[in-house]
Amino acid sequence: MSELVRVAAVQLQPRLGDPPANLAACAALVAQAAEAGSRLVVLLEFFTTGMAYRPSIGAGAVALDRLVSWLREQATAHDVTLGGSFLCRDRDGDVRNAFLLADPKGILGRHDKDLPTMWENAFYVGGDDDGVIELRDGRRVGVALCWELMRSQTVRRLRGRVDLVLAGSAWWSVPPWRPHAVTRRWEASNARTAAQSIRAFAQLVGAPGRARLAVRAADMPGAGAAAVLRRPLRGTDRRLPRQRRAIGRAPRRKRPRRRRRRRRARPAATRNADRPLLASRARTAADAGLELAANARAP
Repeated sequence: MSELVRVAAVQLQPRLGDPPANLAACAALVAQAAEAGSRLVVLLEFFTTGMAYRPSIGAGAVALDRLVSWLREQATAHDVTLGGSFLCRDRDGDVRNAFLLADPKGILGRHDKDLPTMWENAFYVGGDDDGVIELRDGRRVGVALCWELMRSQTVRRLRGRVDLVLAGSAWWSVPPWRPHAVTRRWEASNARTAAQSIRAFAQLVGAPGRARLAVRAADMPGAGAAAVLRRPLRGTDRRLPRQRRAIGRAPRRKRPRRRRRRRRARPAATRNADRPLLASRARTAADAGLELAANARAP
């Protein structure tokens, strides 16, 4: 009988561009997961900086050696296998979205996201590895980051080769720009895609999936060159078998709805005084014209 392994996916509200604070928060959550019996712990995408359209994100890229040491320390302290992706400043000077997987004996493997998504091109370059990492016991895991879950080339490189897929995504949402009817439809479709992508991906690859889709806030480029729009990220924490049936899902925290303040209706006389209707203006002009004509005819 196969050994059952408890897996934990860490959810975090990262502080944008602040690696020390985020590493401290992740350390506390890894300890909590280990105390609950988890042997494999997966951190979210960009766990050291978060992802936003801000200069502080690029400036927060962490040197490879520093993160290797941190992951090994955490894995050793809690006797777990630990992985996550971060903006990694490599020895060649380039920055990559790198996923490292470590255990108490050292680094098991690495995967660099193949293609930066949209404006993420401002922060890192792509990689070209196959994303397959072998564990100490001979089992293999595949790694997919963000929109790699949406690409057929990811399926081709992992299909039939891995026993488990580890994934993470800072999946953005569509801004509520005008026309609202259009952007609402786009966001509804985007939310469905975020929820369904892991199911379809797990079925196509033929391996169970363990995904960490962030659901917190991110800054996105707005309409203007310097505009920034704060939007929630899409997705939930899901665990999926090879079939397209979710066997677990972390509940999404519901935010209280803001009550819209109703504007008091002003008296019609006040409204007309502030904003005269065109018809009222026309009548006033006509009355004035008749009065002038009457005065002109008077002896």
